[in-house]
Amino acid sequence: MIQVFCKEKGSGKTKALMNLANSKVSSSKGNLVYIDDDTRGLLRIHKNIRFICSKDFNIHNYKDFYGFICGIISKDYDVESIFIDGILSDICNDADDFSSILNKLEYLSEKFKVDFYANVSCEENNIPDTIKKYVV
Repeated sequence: MIQVFCKEKGSGKTKALMNLANSKVSSSKGNLVYIDDDTRGLLRIHKNIRFICSKDFNIHNYKDFYGFICGIISKDYDVESIFIDGILSDICNDADDFSSILNKLEYLSEKFKVDFYANVSCEENNIPDTIKKYVV
């Protein structure tokens, strides 16, 4: 399953995603991963969630990011959910990039039973058609 939260910058997406991740800790049977583009939220994430700052790994485009996600999943077969905050808006240059990464994440989600939750900064009335089927 992939769920994308599309709202404007400053609308509270990060806080909502952190709350969602923290709420899943008690009911999760597998491991949770939270990927952010900075470390500001590190102390607001539950200690049982693996926090990763994507800037530490020189991720420049969606292909780099896909490889990064594959590495996380291949290292830990117990990953149940991955929360992605901030980075997709930085690495996807257009709707085609968003479509490509979401299709690849959908494949991983189905094959390895990993749920993905992602924040994307954009105006709700300007959501590209390729993303709409994933938008919550």
